[in-house]
Amino acid sequence: MRIAKRTEENPSPPALFEMATAYWLSQAIYVAAKLGIADLLKDGPQSCVALAASTGSDAPSLFRLMRALSSVGIFSQLGKDCFALSRLAESLQTEALGSLRAMVITIGEIHYQAYGNLLHSVQTGSPAFNNVFGASLFDYLQQNVDAADAFNQGMANVSSMLAYAVLMAYDFAGISSIVDIGGGQGKLLEKILHFNPDIKGTVFDTASTIERAEQQLGNNAWGRRCSYVTGDFFDSVPQGADAYLLCGVIHDWDDSRAITILSNCRRAMVEKGRVLLVDMVVPDTDATSFSKLLDLNMLAMTGGRERTKAEFGALLDAADYKLTRIIPTIAPQSVIDAMAK
Repeated sequence: MRIAKRTEENPSPPALFEMATAYWLSQAIYVAAKLGIADLLKDGPQSCVALAASTGSDAPSLFRLMRALSSVGIFSQLGKDCFALSRLAESLQTEALGSLRAMVITIGEIHYQAYGNLLHSVQTGSPAFNNVFGASLFDYLQQNVDAADAFNQGMANVSSMLAYAVLMAYDFAGISSIVDIGGGQGKLLEKILHFNPDIKGTVFDTASTIERAEQQLGNNAWGRRCSYVTGDFFDSVPQGADAYLLCGVIHDWDDSRAITILSNCRRAMVEKGRVLLVDMVVPDTDATSFSKLLDLNMLAMTGGRERTKAEFGALLDAADYKLTRIIPTIAPQSVIDAMAK
């Protein structure tokens, strides 16, 4: 058997193999998150025997998991059978600032199952999630409390991290009222109100999500400048605000549904109001960009998409807005600012 010579025209086979087996690592991270390993190690290193006893795991198998994760910098192996947190693993702690634990659990469970059926999406144009679970993502979350809790907490943690990027990039001066559409637990709006004492805010989401948001914000000083409204953004949104904020919302939907949401915001806002979208912008070039993989993920999960600057412009124009500017942030997301025509 001849072995193909590695050249620039024939890239190293192990590189492609590592890409094809990337789920080995992602699922190993998920298992560690699900078992709460990082929480158990927050007070110091432990042996695999101790970790196994705490998590109800098989000690030799848990050792193999920890050894693999330590080899790529997630956890640190100290001696033969002892492991400690690493900088990367700190983000898997439940209470860590910017915790990714809930999001990793969501990715490792419902995203993983849906993505395993990506072929269905590519061949049909329909969400793989619906084909696997028999319901849309958001209908499924309404019916499955544990999955919804992990999803909502994961999104809240991501919003908290993203908030500082948005606040560093965008000047909210001149805005007196904001409605956070699909605002979840209100983490992004919380930070905006904290740093902008003259703004009043409204979190708009489903009833179950709003209940959690009220618990989170109600006792804070800026929470008293915030109201909470339940509803369906495909029907209507709260009236009379200067600005309507949609963070990670529009990318969930195809163009038709996205235009419906944006049009409802347009009808509700004051004259010369604005909409602020916080989403990734897909580059027009062939450059490497996480947005292109996230776009594929949205196809599989919801039938939504990431968009280029031109696609955002067309979408906003169809909903009676004029795209005024796209402001990059230190995060992968940008702030897409559009004014009512």
